[in-house]
Amino acid sequence: MAESANTPALEADDLVLSWDGVHTVVSHVSMSVAPGEVVCLVGRSGCGKTTILHALSGLTVPDAGRVLLHGTDVTGHPGKVSYMLQKDLLLPHKTIEDNVSLSLVLGGMKKEEARAKAAPLFGRFGLEGTQKKWPSELSGGMRQRAAFLRTYLMGNDVMLLDEPFSALDALTRADMRSWYCSMAEELGYATLMITHDVDEAVSMARRIYVLGGNPSEGRPSHLVGEIAVPRGDLSASAFALTDDFLSCKKQVLELLGANATS
Repeated sequence: MAESANTPALEADDLVLSWDGVHTVVSHVSMSVAPGEVVCLVGRSGCGKTTILHALSGLTVPDAGRVLLHGTDVTGHPGKVSYMLQKDLLLPHKTIEDNVSLSLVLGGMKKEEARAKAAPLFGRFGLEGTQKKWPSELSGGMRQRAAFLRTYLMGNDVMLLDEPFSALDALTRADMRSWYCSMAEELGYATLMITHDVDEAVSMARRIYVLGGNPSEGRPSHLVGEIAVPRGDLSASAFALTDDFLSCKKQVLELLGANATS
């Protein structure tokens, strides 16, 4: 059956997640990400954001609910989406071209073929001229671009990001936010990103999901709000200077504050 134009790229359908099958961490969470859309998930530390990503990536099986990829149930099946952690995890003994093509080699492709497939993308990802360099020779921002290229080469059109810019300095982080949003829209892949940084979420996302609750105190996390961000065609950096940015930031902070003890 042909996929509907309105079918989300990725969907969490009423997920319930626990640490041990008894102590619930996340209670009945539903969310979706459309093709080409950047969506952020924010919440206080320890509220289960990474636990949700693990379920969406297939690394863990939810106690209840489903994960849908383009309308197909992929619950508990890893390798269907691309997943990037906080650190770039580049291997210091491999060149940048071999680092970014590693996922292809691990998938069975010959090294030279993998390098050839990655080569045309270095310019698009702002990495031209780095192919033969070592990770230690690159700045934090360039290393992160290399990590994004490696993740993109996994071949999935849905990307899960776990605070990908948290290790960067403020100026580099701002540049990377705008760059990533442009790349995601150009390449058309759906992105769900978790972050503790409210400014980052509001400047990058088209929509923001807010989690409330505190599992460590016996109050499972649950969605307490969904905020549409009217960013339009503005870059992440430009949108951060607008009144709409401040309005959305206020909504997020109010939801986080109101539900700190809910």
